[in-house]
Amino acid sequence: MSNPKGILVVDLGAQYAQLIARRVRESHVWSEIAAPDRALEVAAGMNLGGVILSGGPSSVYDDNAPVIPPGILELGVPVLGICYGCQWMVHALDGEVVAATKREYGRTSLEVARADGILEGIDGRTVVWMSHGDKVTRLPEGFGVYASSEDCEYAVVGDPSRGFYGVQFHPEVTHTLRGREILENFIWRACELAGDWSADAIVDRQIEDIQKLVGETGEVVLGLSGGVDSSVAAVLVHRAIGDRLHCIFVDNGLLRKGERETVEKIFGQHFKMDLTVVDAADQFLDKLQGITDPERKRKIIGHEFVEVFRREATRFDNATFLGQGTLYPDVIESVNVHGGNTAVIKSHHNVGGLPDDLEMELVEPLRELFKDEVREIGRHLGLADEVVDRQPFPGPGLAVRCLGELLPERLAVLREADHIVTTEIEAAGAHRGLWQYFAVLLPVRSVGVMGDARTYEEACAIRLVQSEDAMTADWVQLPHELLARISNRIINEVRGINRVVLDISSKPPATIEWE
Repeated sequence: MSNPKGILVVDLGAQYAQLIARRVRESHVWSEIAAPDRALEVAAGMNLGGVILSGGPSSVYDDNAPVIPPGILELGVPVLGICYGCQWMVHALDGEVVAATKREYGRTSLEVARADGILEGIDGRTVVWMSHGDKVTRLPEGFGVYASSEDCEYAVVGDPSRGFYGVQFHPEVTHTLRGREILENFIWRACELAGDWSADAIVDRQIEDIQKLVGETGEVVLGLSGGVDSSVAAVLVHRAIGDRLHCIFVDNGLLRKGERETVEKIFGQHFKMDLTVVDAADQFLDKLQGITDPERKRKIIGHEFVEVFRREATRFDNATFLGQGTLYPDVIESVNVHGGNTAVIKSHHNVGGLPDDLEMELVEPLRELFKDEVREIGRHLGLADEVVDRQPFPGPGLAVRCLGELLPERLAVLREADHIVTTEIEAAGAHRGLWQYFAVLLPVRSVGVMGDARTYEEACAIRLVQSEDAMTADWVQLPHELLARISNRIINEVRGINRVVLDISSKPPATIEWE
């Protein structure tokens, strides 16, 4: 399985390019992503079974449209174009694409004309998610129509003789009701791939990659937070290089209640890893004094983390590698990772906050994985449910949940409120099915009445969301009795808060974290 047969996803500037790759892996097939200018190079290094061209914000006629090498269509493997990828394929094969007079966006009813090819087993009508302003008006030679919508005659097209297919909607998103079947038809039927990719294969591949990168004498200093990501990364690196892994847990004053004690117990005592706990709360909070801008917070935290690791790394002769539990959602919100037109949403402390003069090479075995994949790997590696099923905790910690200035007393207030939220939800069993559930301290004071006396204190927001991969999320309504109990406990037990509110925003347009 060191070179499995798989799918190349060409990222044409879509936010969902990695989601496409993830859907392929959910079909138990390996996938890799490449920018258009590296697509042929990456394809040559793969055991290539097929190509998927992603969507993107451009028009095929734009001057700044992604330049896709025509050789992509000459690799002798099936090709699926999604949205912009479909339009480019039609245009490259001498079809016609024009600006549509009416943009088609959102849930759309699709009428299937041919229930074969990538629509095998899908007949009648179904719902898909459209998002396009251009449309195909003439098909290339050899192509036929498989499905249409009211405003899009060529919603699904294909030339089965060459294995070329195009869809004008997004099958990778959950809003397309039978999108998974469409992708699996392409992967399993058109590309004839076996579907033999699994968690153990991912583990074997990552261990092999780590060993090649670090070599026989290299040592890795890894930032261990105790969350799912860094925990799985630590176990993977430990499997690869053993005692040459040195885990550093930084108590930066921005942790949840009991975080430090949990990490020491699990990794120092249970896994017997080389674990150093660094008390750096004063260092971080001094640097963050007076800072309220969320991006500056993230940059400062990222910088201080690296400085701690650099300092700790000097204790080891060959520690020239820095290990991190970076996930792909972190990457695509921070940088244009594949060179496309993907928008930068916000920096993450372990992505956008790293200095240019970093003298340590990064080891990031989870960089192209989603959270659910990481949890699957964690279970495969034997991590306990209490670690694998922990809700995600942001790298900057409570800094991005304590809006405004990060004063020690405000962080203490948030820490207690957050502990009440999490313990009450878990005690009620309401955490099952939730992606994240936490408290946010708002720098907004309001008048209250407690014990017949006037109060003027800050507000606390409760954030409850469900999600599959953190790319999109919906807010969740818990039973009123549970919410009332949480609110009463926070107001009665946590000095400094006199008002509790519920965040009912989805992602998008909001993000899961407030900063």
